[in-house]
Amino acid sequence: MENKIKDLRQQLLNFKLNQSLDKNDFFVSDCNFYAYNLLLSWPNWEKKILNIYGERYSGKTHLIEIFLKKNKGLIIEPGNLKNFDFDEIKFHENIILENIEQNTDENLLYSLIDTIEKHNKFLILTSNKSLNNLKINLKDLNSRLKNCLSAEIHKPDDILVQALIAKNLADYQITIDSKLIDFISKRINRSYSKIREFVCTIDEISLKKKKPINMKIIKDILEV
Repeated sequence: MENKIKDLRQQLLNFKLNQSLDKNDFFVSDCNFYAYNLLLSWPNWEKKILNIYGERYSGKTHLIEIFLKKNKGLIIEPGNLKNFDFDEIKFHENIILENIEQNTDENLLYSLIDTIEKHNKFLILTSNKSLNNLKINLKDLNSRLKNCLSAEIHKPDDILVQALIAKNLADYQITIDSKLIDFISKRINRSYSKIREFVCTIDEISLKKKKPINMKIIKDILEV
């Protein structure tokens, strides 16, 4: 059983799920309140560039979806910057650049920020780590990034862990007893990616075994 579960986890690492990204499905706790509240307070920001960061699956994309349902904006992936027409920025109030990593082209990122400031627009940058922790060689870009607003989504607390387990299970249309959710939440690794991975494994096992998830299956997954 242990080896089977390990194999399943390896297969599920890049699994894509059609998640519910409605505002009502975003659970607000102390871990993400500042980022959530800051987005809702737009355009009353001290600065026009905001970096929202937190580990993978921490809800950054969900927050952006909530923001865009209330406000107009354009999403760009860093890999598409080289083909992006910067003149298009003047037609959008908000520009969102998602998933910035260490290998993001510094010159293109600087050009984007420079154009944003030129047209007096807003820019939201999302990343797994604070942009201040990236090793930036371009001094002007480094200066701009250090001067932007930042909001961290912290590791999930007890309340959020339970809510995330319940939401992820609901996304997979899996129903288990609340006592089992409580059992899982007290023992699972406090990581957004681990919670998602755990629920992916539950789903895969339930589909293969074609029977309800019980305590034994949950214990086996947690022990791995």
